[in-house]
Amino acid sequence: MKKQVFNPYLPSYEYIPDGEPRVFDKRLYIYGSHDRFNGDVYCQNDYVCWSAPEEDLSDWRYEGVIFKKTQDPRNTDGAHALWAPDVCKGLDGKYYLYYCLDVLKEIGVAVADKPAGPFEFLGFVRWPDGRALGTDNDTRQFDPGIFIDDDERIYLFSGNSPRYADMPNKDKNSQKMELERDMLTLKSAPVENLPIITAAPGTEYAEHPFFEASSVRKINGKYYFIYSSTWMHELCWAVADSPLGEYRFGGVLVSNADIGANDNTEALNYRGNTHGSVAFVNGKWYVFYHRQTNRHFFSRQACAEEIFFDGERFHQAEITSCGLNGGPLSDNDSYEARIACHLYSKNGTCESLLEQQNENHPAFTQEGPDREDNPNQYISNMCDGATAGYRYFIFETAKRISVKVRGTGTGKFIVRDERNASVVAEIDINAKESWTDFSSALNISAGKHPLYFTFEGEGYIDFMSFTLS
Repeated sequence: MKKQVFNPYLPSYEYIPDGEPRVFDKRLYIYGSHDRFNGDVYCQNDYVCWSAPEEDLSDWRYEGVIFKKTQDPRNTDGAHALWAPDVCKGLDGKYYLYYCLDVLKEIGVAVADKPAGPFEFLGFVRWPDGRALGTDNDTRQFDPGIFIDDDERIYLFSGNSPRYADMPNKDKNSQKMELERDMLTLKSAPVENLPIITAAPGTEYAEHPFFEASSVRKINGKYYFIYSSTWMHELCWAVADSPLGEYRFGGVLVSNADIGANDNTEALNYRGNTHGSVAFVNGKWYVFYHRQTNRHFFSRQACAEEIFFDGERFHQAEITSCGLNGGPLSDNDSYEARIACHLYSKNGTCESLLEQQNENHPAFTQEGPDREDNPNQYISNMCDGATAGYRYFIFETAKRISVKVRGTGTGKFIVRDERNASVVAEIDINAKESWTDFSSALNISAGKHPLYFTFEGEGYIDFMSFTLS
């Protein structure tokens, strides 16, 4: 690759959650919703697209705005937000984008001649009589996932669930259906797919009920259904012998809190909803997901991890700082603090909500308003006991480590080569109002290691970056 690549893998000013990875013409395209930094609701910006060549997943290219929320005829004033989309290449060679507008119940469809658009509004998924699916007494449509099989049959998946069993069900469910070749008209009526939380007790989905984020991939003749569970922080998978068949629960793909990876039961990052899927790129499987920032659910960022698939099963990926890099990061470079895969306070973590992730917790954030220049994301409010963890590096020659911080904090950064493991550096900190560098010797053995930075002292520090040399 031309350079190293980190998590999040897009520039620090970009907030793309709900990423659906699609490979077209040897390029990997990421289609997602588009959050705003410091937004107050989900997905306030128009759809944009990023892509990278299969052979170099560090070389991301901004494709620009591909569809505006005001292009939907129901939304000419822009009052509604574009939620999680999906894209496929149709049988006619055109590209079809499926989406929902926040609380509205229908599925919109747009079409383009190229993978990165621009897309133009085409219509709504509809019943054979022309009535839009989702109107009248239909189940609410949500997070559409589109799939075209090798036999050219076209399938659509949709739905969401209450988060808790005692919440009103209203018109929520998980659904699957078949479309005609026009990409709009139902060929078969929607039927129930996975059990939602009110139907999951007593089934194999009891511990991981369907919540949202439908996505399907065909692998070795089987059909893999990817979804977010009601615990929100995890992407799960199920498998069936046919697109409309019975899906059997498989397991967890990834957790944005790292719960379940390597038998870990503790949330090691501020958790929240996630959405994504898997892609086979240049000979490797990757799982794409998102993380929360800025102490709320409305400024989420795209991440990805290499994931092991044994031919039948996916094995849960751990979250890292080097997801698409193809291996550990160099021990002779500078790194933004924002690429931490683990972040927690002296008392652990919580959901990424303002009323929970308060002044006692660190957070990923940035200066200034939402924008697309001069990235300067950092970790704020590293108080006594706060820890930022980075996985992984390959250590060969590094002998020193330095950090760039600011704030009111006086004390030390204790650096370990694993959580609660041996100390490899102690960096004295006397933070100032402006960004200042502090350094120390680094005593770490050769090989692959993580780094965990724990602040011990008084006051707080903001953590911008660190350098290994």
